[in-house]
Amino acid sequence: MRALRILLIVVVVLCGLFVVADRIAAGFAEDEAADRLRTSENLASTPDVSVNGFPFLTQLAAGELDDVEVGIDDYEATGGDGEKIRLDRIEAHLKGVEFSGGFGSATAATATGTATVGYDELMKATKSEPTEIAPGITAKVVGLSDGGNGKIKVSLAATVLGIELSEPVDVLSSVRVKDDDVEVVADGLPEIGGRQLGESRIRAITDFQQRIDELPGGIRLDKVEAARDGVEITVRGSDVRLAG
Repeated sequence: MRALRILLIVVVVLCGLFVVADRIAAGFAEDEAADRLRTSENLASTPDVSVNGFPFLTQLAAGELDDVEVGIDDYEATGGDGEKIRLDRIEAHLKGVEFSGGFGSATAATATGTATVGYDELMKATKSEPTEIAPGITAKVVGLSDGGNGKIKVSLAATVLGIELSEPVDVLSSVRVKDDDVEVVADGLPEIGGRQLGESRIRAITDFQQRIDELPGGIRLDKVEAARDGVEITVRGSDVRLAG
């Protein structure tokens, strides 16, 4: 009986040591993958990388990780005309990550994730300079904010015959993904100075598009929704190259 007890204790200790060794190896792999991703994507800071699933060592031996999570802060994507647009944070969930050469090459079978673009960043795509929308009437976008129920509130400052209106004109707009663009379209057209203006001229101010391209590993925009601090974007991709 004593021998059996000793054997059980040895087994428990060995299992514990294996778990510790497995987590240490996973930690080294996470650090290496993060460094490789930072280099391949030319990131300003080292991303967060977490390798999920146990045991890690068997995944390492097979050359494929089942489940990996990546977090990138302040990612600069490419917008319209080559300008940069900042995404506050990208959270990506990768499945089936095949790797080789000490993570010198790594490709995920699928990737899904989320990102946020602040309203201040989205303002770059708006008409923020006064634009004539009718004889004697100019307007410009002065603010974007959460309009509730998945809508964006577009606030306009308008001038009628040289006199600026005392209150901004607010327009509720829908937001959607079209190709690689976040597209904002007014649900209805406002009156300015008591006048109903031509649709095409007012939409030249209220409606706009912001391109978001060159995301990490070639992931693409999937869905978008207005939220409190900006628009929340869902991204998706397959055969996503992380390194190499």
